[in-house]
Amino acid sequence: MKSRHLLLSLLLTATAQPVMAAGQNIYKFTDKNGVVNYTNVKPAGVAAKVIGTYSCPACQVNSRIDWTHTGLNVSAFKDEISVAARLNEVDESMVRAIIHAESAFRTEALSPAGAQGLMQLMPGTAGMYGVDNAFDAGQNIAAGVKHLRMLLDMFDGDFELAAAGYNAGENAVLRYGGVPPYAETQVYVERVGILQKRYATEIAAASVDSANSSSAAGSL
Repeated sequence: MKSRHLLLSLLLTATAQPVMAAGQNIYKFTDKNGVVNYTNVKPAGVAAKVIGTYSCPACQVNSRIDWTHTGLNVSAFKDEISVAARLNEVDESMVRAIIHAESAFRTEALSPAGAQGLMQLMPGTAGMYGVDNAFDAGQNIAAGVKHLRMLLDMFDGDFELAAAGYNAGENAVLRYGGVPPYAETQVYVERVGILQKRYATEIAAASVDSANSSSAAGSL
């Protein structure tokens, strides 16, 4: 089935109203030509599914989420994340932190600016990495991790600056010589850093538990 990743009405709405209130609905429907469309305007005369609401969880300046205690997800998309992280030599904790921050692990997350999927790839970024369906978990993660690897290389492995580049763009980081003084980027970097450390601890603990279980099974 064909998939149109960004509906024209979404572009028109985004032009007329650049900032969508957090939590506004995104609708998914299939038109008469079999094309899957995504829009923030409820379509008339067709059956549409609310696929979620736009909200980059870590981008909300006044977020009430307790990032030091919010639940983690170390099991979702395990194979896709493991493969992409290994191929690009990126720590899995960084990947999970970015996904958690950007989409809270929602494959169909779509922002009014057009950012798509788990790692909220902009169409230009998705195209740069050969993605033809940014809502496919495997493609999205593969491209998002490649992009993160590029940012890490650009900023000498500094995850804080890479995260800032992921949010605000690498040119903004270069222009300011560090994390840009944007309120959203400042809180985003702080929250992603918290998540990364927590995921690193959780993943390490899970690895130890798995090793202990294997050892115990082998001794039977």
